[in-house]
Amino acid sequence: MNILAVGAHPDDLEISCAGTLAKLKRAGHHIIMCNACKGDKGHYHIPPDELTEIRRKEALASAALISSEVLTLGFGDGELLAESQENRMKFIDLVRYARPDIVITHAPNDYMPDHIAVSQLMFHATFFATLPSFRTENPAADKVPALYYMDNLSGLEFNPTFYVDVTDTFQTKLDMLEKHQSQLVWLKEHDQVDIMDFVTTFGKTRGIQAGCTYAEGFVQHMAWTRPNAVRFPV
Repeated sequence: MNILAVGAHPDDLEISCAGTLAKLKRAGHHIIMCNACKGDKGHYHIPPDELTEIRRKEALASAALISSEVLTLGFGDGELLAESQENRMKFIDLVRYARPDIVITHAPNDYMPDHIAVSQLMFHATFFATLPSFRTENPAADKVPALYYMDNLSGLEFNPTFYVDVTDTFQTKLDMLEKHQSQLVWLKEHDQVDIMDFVTTFGKTRGIQAGCTYAEGFVQHMAWTRPNAVRFPV
């Protein structure tokens, strides 16, 4: 299967679904990790152009741990608007390039605007990518992929419809997240959060709910035309 995971910024996928991505890769599936934004504003001291390059390298180093393909759509942080048709077309072309069976992205009720915009844009793009009258670089997709929302960090008003036991890939998840050194500093300074400890604690919480040591929670988007029988092959 082709799995397309789309986060707003480098490190978002690592925080919320890297254990699942590692498990899918181990099972032999093709993984594409896409960061919609450059992550150019997530630091107090490093200027945007310099930070963009740092975060690009961090994303590549992280994805290399599971041999994932890495893409970026190149939006500046805070500059991603869901109602822009131009932006929608970029996301449509992303889906057409990846030709996914399953898409993983942010929940509609996530905590900040870029995350919410990505969620909305992926909802639009996964359907409209199949309509050939929308002209993009890549040809129209032949199916609407299954759409899954990953946890919204704190889990507030997010009730998973299923869990993935990531106990055996949780260390890989932490190793991937640790590659994002610029953000370990930023989240500590900006949000007073030790993100490594945060992710570990939250993974244990979802694990308690799922009946295992560590878990990641997801909500499947259930709607007509969606291949609702498609489940994570893990």
